[in-house]
Amino acid sequence: MTRNSDIARRTAAVLCATAALTGLSAAPPERPGPVVHVANLHSDTVSVVDIRTGAVVDDIPVGDGPDSVAVSPDGARLYVTDSGADTVSVIDTRTRTVVDTITVGREPSRATVSPDNERVYVANVGADTVSVISTRTGTVTDTIAVGDAPLGLAVTPDGRTLYVANAGSDSVSVVRTDSGTVTGAVPVGAGPTALALAPDCRHLYVSNLTSDDVSVVDIREGAETARVPVGDQPAGIGVRPDGRRVYVADIGSDTVSVIDTRRHTVTDTIPVGDGPNGLAVDPDGSRVYVSNFDSDTLTVIDTETATPTATVPVGDGPTGVATQPAPR
Repeated sequence: MTRNSDIARRTAAVLCATAALTGLSAAPPERPGPVVHVANLHSDTVSVVDIRTGAVVDDIPVGDGPDSVAVSPDGARLYVTDSGADTVSVIDTRTRTVVDTITVGREPSRATVSPDNERVYVANVGADTVSVISTRTGTVTDTIAVGDAPLGLAVTPDGRTLYVANAGSDSVSVVRTDSGTVTGAVPVGAGPTALALAPDCRHLYVSNLTSDDVSVVDIREGAETARVPVGDQPAGIGVRPDGRRVYVADIGSDTVSVIDTRRHTVTDTIPVGDGPNGLAVDPDGSRVYVSNFDSDTLTVIDTETATPTATVPVGDGPTGVATQPAPR
């Protein structure tokens, strides 16, 4: 089954319910460099790609159906949502081994870590909830009811606010993290799937899988202020650190759309592999990494030239992508 059909099945089921949506393994190096982690949905592994060499240096077995990956701020831990097992696998990034497995809600699909490294937020698309995990105890300390089929997550740099894209409600929930309460919901496009917060925290960008566009939400106004048409079935999304460009993986078009954030227009459309899904921007803004679900590859894009520079074979059905700088 392809990633497209996986997403179509999930989206259709949600909409109906709501009456509306290989590398060779090697021992870890003594001094690991910067890497990219890729969750492989169908091979139940996480591929570790060395940024310097463009090669897979390890494949880490995790739970059933890994759908996304999130790196802790200190780079010591990687959190993997096992969508088929209703768990989160916790990986020690230095030893590249699973050190804990935490049960969460039904069909966890996205995760993000708080800036203070105290909590992990997990969107449970099958339960309409967000699980809150304490990184100290490795236990779920809260379960927050949000909209229908939560997928995308973004937390503000001060850690006070969590945004949740609800694919079945066509909205973004606003959550106060200190109390775990939903304080509002912002209507956006159809099938919101992923979120990216601008570096200045003024705007939130939302990829809308079903309406083939990106919503621009003004954080201060708490409302959508623009909508940018992109490719077919936009999913993964990321912002350059300078805030000038937004990158969107278009599953159905096999492209990455590049949005100028000042003009709210697409300035480039970059061909990548088949079924691009997950996307991550390098911390220095020089590269974008895109997982291609149907071609089992990772595309590396140079942001200055807006061209692919490498294609790396990874596991079966790559989805979520996360970058990790070299340990200090």
